[in-house]
Amino acid sequence: MRNATGPDPTATPDRDPDRLLPADRRTRSIARDLYDRVATAPIVSPHGHVPVDWLVRDEPFRDPAALLITHDHYITRLLHASGIDLADLGVGGSHADPRSVWRRVAEHWHLFAGTASGYWMEEALAGGFGIAESLHSASADHIYERVQTLLDTPGYRPRALFERFRIDVLATTDDPLDDLRGHAELARTPLPGRVLPTFRPDRYLDPSATGFRSNVHALLGITSAPATFAGYLQALEERRAHFIRHGAVSADHGVEEPYTVDLTPEEAESLFQAVLAETADASQVRDFRGHMLLQMARMSVDDGLVMTVHAGVLRNHSSPTLERFGPDTGHDIPVRTDFARGLRPLLERFGLVKGFHLVLFAVDESVYSREIAPLAGFYPSVFIGAPWWFLDAPDAMARFRSATTETAGFSRGSGFIDDTRAFLSIPARHDTARRADAGFLARLVAEGRLRLADAERIADDIVGPQPRRVFKL
Repeated sequence: MRNATGPDPTATPDRDPDRLLPADRRTRSIARDLYDRVATAPIVSPHGHVPVDWLVRDEPFRDPAALLITHDHYITRLLHASGIDLADLGVGGSHADPRSVWRRVAEHWHLFAGTASGYWMEEALAGGFGIAESLHSASADHIYERVQTLLDTPGYRPRALFERFRIDVLATTDDPLDDLRGHAELARTPLPGRVLPTFRPDRYLDPSATGFRSNVHALLGITSAPATFAGYLQALEERRAHFIRHGAVSADHGVEEPYTVDLTPEEAESLFQAVLAETADASQVRDFRGHMLLQMARMSVDDGLVMTVHAGVLRNHSSPTLERFGPDTGHDIPVRTDFARGLRPLLERFGLVKGFHLVLFAVDESVYSREIAPLAGFYPSVFIGAPWWFLDAPDAMARFRSATTETAGFSRGSGFIDDTRAFLSIPARHDTARRADAGFLARLVAEGRLRLADAERIADDIVGPQPRRVFKL
């Protein structure tokens, strides 16, 4: 259903309607027709970070800087690299005047030429606010005021935007101890689409996480479970069941290393006591993390939650930045990964189990063709996660399709995942993926490698039916 209180997010004034489509005329014509089939299809977003409270409270967004800049580390990190203090951008709770933040970004907008983040911002301004004017020093105040004026209207509150963006499914990411009251409240005052919680237990599974010991004791306390490894597993299972009762369909795991190890119950108990006592060495900590990732797969086999693994990011690379601004402030860096060896113990036990779904996301492009596509091309349980984080950009999406399709086809993918907290960028990101996929499919048709009818079927499938199947929606 389309809400008439604001611009259509797919109609961007004065923007090239064929943007991101192939330059070759014949191929572009095919791509345009494929894109038109799916341009206004409902958005299925089974992994993201929009807080549920935004939709529950339905309060106006505070200001353009808070909405579009301060929490978008794609933008703040590049400005930081160019010498701008993150404090001057309001990062990490820093007190900065929002209009000054906006002006500072506008003054440096030339830095974003050719970047995905620059493209998304321009798409959000054009599609979300009807602003096609270029962002620069002279236009900064005018654009800021126009965005602010719209944000103060009912049509730009979260629930109205949810409806206008045609969101059919939106998943949040939630702490295992969350009571999920917000999701329960939304269930009583439903939106046109579904909003689902996602179980994210990282800080309860990784002994190197800040506050791990107290986190585990809090988990045991809320479930009245004993401080044994069996009790710990029972507590995690109980919280997963709590999430399932509130509509969850997946459990998400963010790990630096996709490493698993299968331990005996006795070995696991000994290791659990060592990490709780903080006497475990680095090798033991790694094995505990690896065994818990395997245990999470075992639980997904038992309770049906789709298991997603986002691997290959070294978090908080800059210690001074972490100390000053906290985590998730733009200094997480991709690293190499080894899925084939690292996940073999997990797949030896569960890879062939019917009904188990494991979706693998990477930021190391080399693993797409070398490991992830071959894994998904054999194991019925393994699906290829869409380009994520540093790779959810037009050229990277094309490289992803080239790297995975010849081995695993289209059916073994997850469908696009926007993985964003920037609410206004959701339609822009999905539109980017739809254009990139239309271009890739069109090239196969133009080269005689794919029938047009098959390309049309695949284009339709990617945006809705496929993510529904993979995430059991």
